[in-house]
Amino acid sequence: AICQAAYSGDVHQVHQLVKTDIKNLNVQDETFGDTPIIAACRRGNVRTVKYLLDQKADVSIRNKKKRTCLHYVAKKTFTFYDYLMIIILMPILLIGYLIMVQYTFTISLLFDYILQACRLLKTIQKKHVNLMKLLLSSKVEIDAVDYKGNTALHYACLNKSHGLIPLLVERNADTSIRNNDNESPMDIAERLKFLKGFILLKKSK
Repeated sequence: AICQAAYSGDVHQVHQLVKTDIKNLNVQDETFGDTPIIAACRRGNVRTVKYLLDQKADVSIRNKKKRTCLHYVAKKTFTFYDYLMIIILMPILLIGYLIMVQYTFTISLLFDYILQACRLLKTIQKKHVNLMKLLLSSKVEIDAVDYKGNTALHYACLNKSHGLIPLLVERNADTSIRNNDNESPMDIAERLKFLKGFILLKKSK
């Protein structure tokens, strides 16, 4: 129950369940072996993660895929719900602009519409970066390896996460670890032609 509440971002419910029994703070669900903080990180729920960290949630616990909460922050890309929000909000913004200019579609209007879309995407990306910063301020194991041999840095490179790689590098994430495919994070960046990530990793060596 608490893992579902954490996944849904229901901080009040999470608080009530922790208050009822402190053991709920680090309980693992039967299906995936997720703890509440892993579940919250899967969905990118910053407020829930902050609450759980304030309650001293154990960030070292791994689920059945040997992943910690840090893996899921690094793995996270735009979710279905993020795209849904963009799909819903963008037409509303466009309609608002059209009404304001009395249905006269101009280059200026198109530019404003694109600018609003970019701002929305930037807000979502900033939330993701803030979540990573929050976790890195804890005692999370930065070089934890999952069942595929991947660290958080491997996943950040796989997702071409411009905002996350510098944060991991600053915390001295090991760039030399090779996964089960014998790839280091730098190998992945090179294979995906992710030049910015490749340069960042090369400079950190």
